[in-house]
Amino acid sequence: MLISILLEALPFLILGVFASSIMHVFIPEAWIRKGIPRNPILGIVMACLLGIVFPICECGLIPVVRRLTAKGMPAYAGVVFILVGPIVNPIVFSSTYLAFRTKPEMVYARMGLAIAIGLLVGLLLYYFLKQSPFRRGKNEPEATPGHSHADGHSHSHSHSGNRWADVFEHAGAEFFDMGKYLIVGSMLAAAIQAYVPRADLVGIGQQEFAAHFFMMGFAFVLSLCSTSDAFVATSFTGTFSTGALLSFLVFGPMLDVKSTLMLLSLFKTRFVLTLAAIIVPAVFVGAWLLGKYYLS
Repeated sequence: MLISILLEALPFLILGVFASSIMHVFIPEAWIRKGIPRNPILGIVMACLLGIVFPICECGLIPVVRRLTAKGMPAYAGVVFILVGPIVNPIVFSSTYLAFRTKPEMVYARMGLAIAIGLLVGLLLYYFLKQSPFRRGKNEPEATPGHSHADGHSHSHSHSGNRWADVFEHAGAEFFDMGKYLIVGSMLAAAIQAYVPRADLVGIGQQEFAAHFFMMGFAFVLSLCSTSDAFVATSFTGTFSTGALLSFLVFGPMLDVKSTLMLLSLFKTRFVLTLAAIIVPAVFVGAWLLGKYYLS
């Protein structure tokens, strides 16, 4: 099972890091900032859809949003881009479609729920966020071409004049950073399937509410890249309901160990906790409803 998950997921991980790196090197951030309309409702909608046009991986999104907000992007739009971008990008769409090729409605449920939660978060932040959510000085443009994050993830850009060399350098760093999460996550998923008695897993999976929270917690700990997490999710097909798998697929890219550390490096702790307090019930309720009335 481990080899099967890795062989299916690695091509999409590689494709994802290269697409992200090309966007990072060749696309000016001003284009992203200018794509956000001044009207707050339209701005939130556009922020939900930016990931389709700019498929930047979740590790790369937070430093990009940090610079964009320092240059004028509203904080609520930046947060929505961070949450929804890693799910709606076309590479994630393709990998999810391939992983769930016998149940394509899972793809549309994943994308739709992510956008719905992004709209909810954006509107709540627009109407109720009265103070800057950033840590002091953390929304200032970075002074050096490299940047590092609280979880140890870092990028270094040579800007040697050869942009394609920069793409490969950036992609290599992303691949090794994200690849270790995929390998560990795949090993854990395979180990659970192999060593945890199936009756116990089925027992959890058949609990209508506990199954969702189990898979959300599993996604939080695994910290998988959204380009490859669908293949891990499919290994639990038949054990957990499609609604619980949807919880895994939506919650993980929005909130996991590595992204939480990165969010805490940029935003105030209270703000990150508030985000989590919105995301957890929103994912649970949305996935439960879709699992019961759309995916069943």
